[in-house]
Amino acid sequence: MTDNRFPYLSTFSLDGKVALVTGSGRGLGLEIARAMSGAGAHVLLNGRDAARLQTQADAIAAAGGHASVLAFDVADRPAVRDAFARIEREHGRLDVLVQNVGQRNRKPLADFSDDDIHDLLDVDLASALILAREAARLMLPHGAGRLIAVTSIAGQVARAQDAVYATAKAGLAGMVRALAVEYGAQGLTSNGIAPGFFATETNAAITGNPELSAYFENRTPMRRWGRPEEIAGAAVFLASGAASYVNGHVLVVDGGATVQM
Repeated sequence: MTDNRFPYLSTFSLDGKVALVTGSGRGLGLEIARAMSGAGAHVLLNGRDAARLQTQADAIAAAGGHASVLAFDVADRPAVRDAFARIEREHGRLDVLVQNVGQRNRKPLADFSDDDIHDLLDVDLASALILAREAARLMLPHGAGRLIAVTSIAGQVARAQDAVYATAKAGLAGMVRALAVEYGAQGLTSNGIAPGFFATETNAAITGNPELSAYFENRTPMRRWGRPEEIAGAAVFLASGAASYVNGHVLVVDGGATVQM
C-alpha cells in the first residue's frame, strides 16, 4: 500500500500496462523488462532466440511477474506486422514500446560497403521508425502511450571508427523529438534513454581487458562501468505516470561521462 504522505509514488506503477521491450533476451533490454514487470506491467520479451526468451519469461514469472515471448527480427517487415497483429489479438492494446535493439560494427567508414551501411542503418534506425509507427497505431485509439528509444551517448559524442553506429544513434535522438511533436497532442509521449558505458555481455571483451576497461572507467567521473540494472529506473520512470509531462527528451544515464572533458 502506498503511504498517503507520498501519493506521487503510485505514479511509478505500471499496473495493467502491456509493454513490448525489443532486444530483451539479455543485457540492458532484459533489465528494463524485469523492472517493468516488477512495476506491474505484462512484458512482451522480444529477440530472435525464442528459447532464450522463454527462459527469461519463466524467470520473471517465478519472481512473481508477468511476461510472454514475442520472438521476431525487428528488421523483418512481415514478421513485424505479424507481431503487432498478435499483440492486438491477444492483448487488445499496447501501452509501452521500448526499442532496445542495436547492432554495432566498429571499423573505419572506408571499410564499410554500401550494403554494410544500409544493413546497420536498417536495424538501428529504419526499423525503429517502423516499430514506432506500428505501436502508435495500437496506442492512438486509447489516447495514451509511451514510445521509448534506447539511443546511446554515441549519438552525442563520437569515437573514431564508429561513424555508422553514431549516425544511427543520433538519428534515433532526432526520431524521439519528431515523434514527440507528431503524437504529443494525441496522448502519446516519445522519449529516449542514452546509456553510457555499461558492463553488458556485448562489452565483455572490453571489460575483460584490464587496459581497455581502465580507459573507459577513467572516462567516467564515477570511475566505474554502469551495472546493467542501473538502466532500469530511467525506463520505468519514462513509461510511468510520473513522466506524464516529459516529452521529446533523451535521458542520459552515463555516470557523467558526457560532461567530463
